[in-house]
Amino acid sequence: MTENVWAYRIGVDYLAADLTGYGVEALDGSIGKIDTHSDEVTDAYLVVDTGVWILGREVLLPAGLVTRIDHAAEKVYVDRTKDQIKAAPEFRRDEHLGKADRREALGTHYLSGMPFGVPPA
Repeated sequence: MTENVWAYRIGVDYLAADLTGYGVEALDGSIGKIDTHSDEVTDAYLVVDTGVWILGREVLLPAGLVTRIDHAAEKVYVDRTKDQIKAAPEFRRDEHLGKADRREALGTHYLSGMPFGVPPA
């Protein structure tokens, strides 16, 4: 991968904020709420509880997908569709958190088919 999908984009205001409980909005609607997150400089991510949307599973979203954060509304916006997120490799909390090499497949999935940082038209 040429871009670091595990880092927040320049201009996204994530510092000093606890994003736990914030809603997450894909390009085509809500996908759930943030269960936990990391704001490490090159290892940032969101763990999103999807509720009943995809049978209550959790998904791991690289921080580089975040386009903006609305702290007043407690919402995080990402530049992927529900289908792209649903099609991601299964997230296993005990295997993926704290193990950067295990997240490579997830990063590759989110970068495939769309240039990093370029939303669809």
